[in-house]
Amino acid sequence: MAVSTIPAPGFPVTLEWFNTDHPARLTEYRGRVVLLNFSTYGSLQCVRTLDDLEYLENRYQDKLMVIGVHTPRFPGERTASHIQKTISRHHINHPLVNDADICLAQQYGIRRKHAIVVIDTSGNILGSVSSGNKRYKLDRIIGQLLCKTDNPVRGTGTTATRQREPVRPLSFPGRILAANNRVFIADSGHNRILETSGQGQVLHQYGSISPGLIDGIGTSAAFNNPQGMALSDEYLYVADTGNHAIRRIHLQSEDVITIAGTGKPGSPPESDYFSTPEDVDLNAPCGLVLRSNVIYIAMSGMHQVWALSLITNRLEIFAGSGSKNLKDGASRIAAFAQPSALTIMGNTLYAVDAESSSVRAIDLDTRNVLTLTGTGLHDFGYCDGSTADAKFQYPLDLNADQHGKSLWVADTYNNKIRRIGVDNNLVSSVPVDYPLNQPGGLAFDDDTLYIANTNLHEIVRINLRNGNSDTLNVNDESAGI
Repeated sequence: MAVSTIPAPGFPVTLEWFNTDHPARLTEYRGRVVLLNFSTYGSLQCVRTLDDLEYLENRYQDKLMVIGVHTPRFPGERTASHIQKTISRHHINHPLVNDADICLAQQYGIRRKHAIVVIDTSGNILGSVSSGNKRYKLDRIIGQLLCKTDNPVRGTGTTATRQREPVRPLSFPGRILAANNRVFIADSGHNRILETSGQGQVLHQYGSISPGLIDGIGTSAAFNNPQGMALSDEYLYVADTGNHAIRRIHLQSEDVITIAGTGKPGSPPESDYFSTPEDVDLNAPCGLVLRSNVIYIAMSGMHQVWALSLITNRLEIFAGSGSKNLKDGASRIAAFAQPSALTIMGNTLYAVDAESSSVRAIDLDTRNVLTLTGTGLHDFGYCDGSTADAKFQYPLDLNADQHGKSLWVADTYNNKIRRIGVDNNLVSSVPVDYPLNQPGGLAFDDDTLYIANTNLHEIVRINLRNGNSDTLNVNDESAGI
């Protein structure tokens, strides 16, 4: 990056600040390098960037200042309560400002939802970084700037004042799976999988509270933000999203092993097939569904659907070009936008596309992809009716009702549960007599619908016969730390 003499614009006084004891001013940070992280945290790419920023913050300490600029895409992302939950969920420790109307992004000429602007020690804009490998690019740039500066660090700047979430047995539970009076909960904020009875008594815990990629027995293993699950006899398969891996739990021995993924995020590869899944770089697998000894994987970070044969141990790209879009067609021509969950009804594999707020259908024989509901990459909202007219806002999970020929969808940013009739192509909202706050998962067991009420750290149960609702009393004190 070339030397610049363009002063960085200040922050408009009307913006709302979080994680700080007072609104930040760039003049406070003369002598430091400042990184403005323009992000929307519905994007997995933006979430992954937080690891890079934390590394740089630890490396440079008071010589570097990171300021988050929240540039929301969806209406559900603009509220203060959503931002506060996002800060807690992703353990963000630097100040963050809500650029709800994208005015600050426009001042800095940011056209994309994710970019990092570099400001030198004199307060001038050096440039921006928006491509991959941000950690190494920024590390080099910061080092060069600090070597050249004669400006001493001034003052202490802002002080982080992150609000703490209440201590609960669950922390931001993501996906859930229910079968035979057992409930499996991806206790994502606690980086573990819980197996409970239908009444909430914890029977087994897989993974410790601390994030990590460690194979082992029970609590000696480690996960990182686990999400989707699939059950097959004595095995539970887990999409270990933060570790970019697929894990397998033997429910009798409690042994946890990694069956796919290296732990490093990858890009869409040129090859379609892989004979050693544990050597392949995956990218944020979020959802799983199992059929005929094949695990189908919603590979959110690559905008694709993959498949892993449990018989041949062959991993393959099942559908999706790898580009982020809402495009129908043949398997590798079609495009997805952060597919987050999968379910199967008949001979059709269904996927929710979070970033395009759509539901997609994939024929398991031809692999042809069609859009069931949703109209474009940037279209979203809340509207019931025909699948052609209905709108969703960042849905994260879906489950097939085989008997009712319908799909149940966790319409996350609309705080709703929606139902799609596969035969009549109608979308309706499900009455829920309980407040939902960004529900991230759902599952059936007999006449009970379980909902992961993610931002309220609880599992809601709905009796589908009478409509009554309550919460699953998860009886566990090991997370009370």
